[in-house]
Amino acid sequence: MAYEVKGVVARSKGAPVTIETILVPDPGPGEAVVDIAACGVCHTDLHYREGGINDDYPFLLGHEAAGTVAAVGEGVTNVAVGDYVVLNWRAVCGQCRACLKGEPKYCFATHNAAQKMTLADGTELSPALGIGAFAEKTLVHSGQCTKVDPAAPPASAGLLGCGVMAGVGAAINTGAVQRGESVAVFGCGGVGDAAIAGAKLAGATTIIAVDISDTKLEWARNFGATHTVNSKETDPVEAIKALTDGNGCDVAIDAVGHPAVFEQAFYARDLAGRVVMVGVPTPGMEITLPATEVFGRGGSIKSSWYGDCLPSRDFPMLVDLYLQGRFDLDAFVSETIGLGDVEEAFEKMHKGEVLRSVVVFDK
Repeated sequence: MAYEVKGVVARSKGAPVTIETILVPDPGPGEAVVDIAACGVCHTDLHYREGGINDDYPFLLGHEAAGTVAAVGEGVTNVAVGDYVVLNWRAVCGQCRACLKGEPKYCFATHNAAQKMTLADGTELSPALGIGAFAEKTLVHSGQCTKVDPAAPPASAGLLGCGVMAGVGAAINTGAVQRGESVAVFGCGGVGDAAIAGAKLAGATTIIAVDISDTKLEWARNFGATHTVNSKETDPVEAIKALTDGNGCDVAIDAVGHPAVFEQAFYARDLAGRVVMVGVPTPGMEITLPATEVFGRGGSIKSSWYGDCLPSRDFPMLVDLYLQGRFDLDAFVSETIGLGDVEEAFEKMHKGEVLRSVVVFDK
């Protein structure tokens, strides 16, 4: 028998989200139903609402979530009823060509639930990133459930499910920041500040935050930035070079996803430095760089998918660091809200007023 719950749905491009009755089926083989405790309002959800991902409306939004396993289907062994989990959108398959090469962080065939959640009239929903967690319960593949220490509060722990992991992983996994290196992060929203925090964890000694908002630059200092550059007032490339003995930084991270910002990151790095794009560009954007510069500057240009993480490895590690007082997940939570406040939270996020609004299901 299906569970009947309330959830946030985007019915058409650009239209305000609505709270709808959602039917969540009992879990089938390999699936789990999770009681959602908290879910962050991520920019990716706004991309879904605006048609920036695809046009497979209606969408059940929400994906950056933590909760408790309520039911499991046949054959599920990795989680059990009552387990406290953070949901992930990289449930590695173990069989695709990336997994077989020993690179499961690039898994090309990640698992999602086979069954569909629906509206009350039977209309099938497309869950954001295969999760759909702006709902009291959601159906996922069991591999999308990552067990973590239940001492971590869900409003903070759930943020590992997307933005925080993307940023931390961009620095530690993709950018491979080393002790003593210099790092510049372009864009100081949730993902950019997580990249700054990741660079600090990795031992970077010079961490330069770049943004056009002084408010966001102050947030960045709280996460570990040693220097800030307002790129509306100062050429960020020249400023970064001035802060790195004229050489440029070892790692430049574009957490915006805009060609102009990527170009700044490209030219702000040292010879043989690394450029990482973790900000998500919109369809149609193009990057043009002189081939001689790409060749002559050496180093590497990488995109970072989900911070190149392995949820089973990285989520518990970051929760442990949080519980040890070494990684401040709480600082990413700007406010906690109710399910009916998601549309307003999108507006606050668009204006740059919050790092993360988090839906908490007891509100």
